[in-house]
Amino acid sequence: MDTPASLRERLYVIVFQSDTVAGRRFDKTLLVIILASLVTVILDSIDAVHRSYSGLLAGIEWGFTAIFLAEYLTRLYCSPKPLRYAFSFYGLVDLLAIVPGIIALYYSDAQYLLIVRVVRMLRIFRVLKLGPYLKQAHYLLEALRGSKQKIIVFLVSVSTLVTVFGTLMYVIEGPEHGFTSIPKGIYWAIVTLTTVGFGDIVPKTPLGQVLSSMVMIIGYSIIAVPTGIFTAELANAMRGEQLRHDCPSCAKNTHEPSAAFCSRCGNPLFPRSGAA
Repeated sequence: MDTPASLRERLYVIVFQSDTVAGRRFDKTLLVIILASLVTVILDSIDAVHRSYSGLLAGIEWGFTAIFLAEYLTRLYCSPKPLRYAFSFYGLVDLLAIVPGIIALYYSDAQYLLIVRVVRMLRIFRVLKLGPYLKQAHYLLEALRGSKQKIIVFLVSVSTLVTVFGTLMYVIEGPEHGFTSIPKGIYWAIVTLTTVGFGDIVPKTPLGQVLSSMVMIIGYSIIAVPTGIFTAELANAMRGEQLRHDCPSCAKNTHEPSAAFCSRCGNPLFPRSGAA
């Protein structure tokens, strides 16, 4: 008969270690259950299905919630550091998969928040051994960090423009043409500047139409700015990662982003192919 210690160890292997046969089976089964729960939530949002099968779907959702609750408690039980798991990314996601089902007892529409369980599908990266591909995401994070200040300046500039244009349009068109307030004019300026163009508010006066044309032209001019900023930072991040490779001569592995020669030995970091 298993002792509590050996039972916890066996459960830990099954629940947390996806590189074992039992662990992979558990994770695959869990992914199927998560997918089935998502399908249930989506079907329940269809009015015709909800009217005909609301009771059945509610029972199924409660069954999934009970399964996820049992799984969460099992993870807490067998984890060597329960608090560390509880406040980890996956621990919080596992908890969020349970909470909406409980809140639904008091607020029926909260059951649709169960769609947060889709985040739990991230475990597929562990099951399918796709972890190395996720490491490439650090390029995007580095680019976001590098472009943060430039993007903030850009957003402040755009916010100033839409405020000015929205106010001008309010003054030119007025409430009789749908521009009932400055915030309404700012809304129109945002929609026009981003080239979305819902068409719910349109200028009627010639001066308003001229201003609208200017806003559209400016929108086309600036819409590529954040993309260019991010692309440049992404290229710098990828080049910086390449420059972290060892120097071919002295093996120094850190250099300035724009360095072409090693700061220790002076040899080229990127020797030309075919050089003598």
